[in-house]
Amino acid sequence: MTALQTPAVALPPATPPPAIVTKRRWGTPVAYVVAVLVIGLMLAPVLFIIIGGFRTNAQITTDPSGWPSVWNIGNYLDVLTGGTFWRLVGNSLIAGLATTFGVVLLGLMASYVLARYSFRGRGILYAMFAAGLMFPMTVAITPLYLVVKNLGLMNSLGGVILPQIAFALPTTIIILVPFLRAIPDEIQEAAFIDGCSRLGFFWRMIVPLAMPGVITVGILAFIASWNSYLLPLFILNNDAVFTLPLGVQSFASQYSVDTAKVLAFTSLSMIPALVFFALFERRIVGGLTGAVKG
Repeated sequence: MTALQTPAVALPPATPPPAIVTKRRWGTPVAYVVAVLVIGLMLAPVLFIIIGGFRTNAQITTDPSGWPSVWNIGNYLDVLTGGTFWRLVGNSLIAGLATTFGVVLLGLMASYVLARYSFRGRGILYAMFAAGLMFPMTVAITPLYLVVKNLGLMNSLGGVILPQIAFALPTTIIILVPFLRAIPDEIQEAAFIDGCSRLGFFWRMIVPLAMPGVITVGILAFIASWNSYLLPLFILNNDAVFTLPLGVQSFASQYSVDTAKVLAFTSLSMIPALVFFALFERRIVGGLTGAVKG
């Protein structure tokens, strides 16, 4: 007896599942209008200063808010070929790099102790650093001036660098402590088992793992030092050690009748900070986001 054989039935080809189309939400037109207005209000003064540097004093007097009839680059060339601008840039660069190095080194070491060690008074010490955020330099400028004067650091970049490091440490520690606390204890235990010392673990493991936060606090410290005006105003009285913000004010007072050259000098002074912030904007946001998550 033979088994009944049923004819093979051809199945229809499988159809792929429909693709899920995600609808991108572009927001409301009102939000875009408000954003454009805010950006315009922020960029208008900057563009006015930059474009004003390409004009002559006669054009500025006749039409202060107009476009240059003839684009004059002589104002910018006079500033760039003179020695004053580059001397100010050099002083600001020295102060910014020294401040950044001191803030990163001291802040990283202090944050490592507060984050990885348990000792009596650790919470109080951390709270004291956090309380330092509530005291701006404006409040302490008079006693700070007396301290710098007693230390013999008046009219020197050292008198500017040391206070800047001190006032930047609270922000640095607040940002770095969450990064260092988020490092698993198993990594530290494995490193100690392999014979790594505490100092070796700090340099070989802690510093590389906390590099996003280190870059963030370094950028913030450099930008704050580059834009600092109040502290150099009280500490520096010699033109040879003026930083860039203080030099802009001195240049504007010296060439008050030459408005076009003052605008050119001011616009050139803004460019380094704008370029620096534009290049490292994502680093700053990423580091702050990591600190909040930690």
